[in-house]
Amino acid sequence: MSSMQDKTLVAQTKDIQKKNRRSFFLMIAIFVLPIILAKFALDGQWLATGVTNKGTLLTNELTLEDLGLDPATFTHHWLIVYNLPTNCEVDCQKTLSVVHNTYIALGKDKPRVIPVALSHKDLSVDQRQHLSGSQWQLMSMPTKGNNIINQSQIFIVDPLGNVFLSHQIPDNTEQLPQFGKQILADMKKLLKYSKVG
Repeated sequence: MSSMQDKTLVAQTKDIQKKNRRSFFLMIAIFVLPIILAKFALDGQWLATGVTNKGTLLTNELTLEDLGLDPATFTHHWLIVYNLPTNCEVDCQKTLSVVHNTYIALGKDKPRVIPVALSHKDLSVDQRQHLSGSQWQLMSMPTKGNNIINQSQIFIVDPLGNVFLSHQIPDNTEQLPQFGKQILADMKKLLKYSKVG
């Protein structure tokens, strides 16, 4: 009888040891496995990066004053600034239309934003007429700004006068609708989270 109890006790002890061992390995797996997976995810770039803006953040500080423009002119508005090419021909005018449509698409947030076109030389009568039917505020690019910005692109400026985001104009005009959507996405996000302007 005693040997039977001993065998049962030994079997129970072995079962308990197996369960304890299983629990121990399970606990290790619960803590170690997420760390290993996270390491693989980061190294293998499985996850999307935290960047959600469509434009490019400027790495160097740039303000309207740096460009020779007076921030007070815009009374604490957000700006969509189009640095026009030297000759604003057909592609440039298409870009103006697409970006203007982006501005219109802001809907109720439209009063918080001013679209500004910076020209490097006097525009032709046709070009001025094209702009007159839109809300573009046309300004001459100051000499100071010419020395800093040397290519045609779109800039987003915050109400404090900081130029912080740029959008490169696509080479192919067929990409302009997508380009407009990218600017719109950035503007909507900025206006949603900002109480300024």
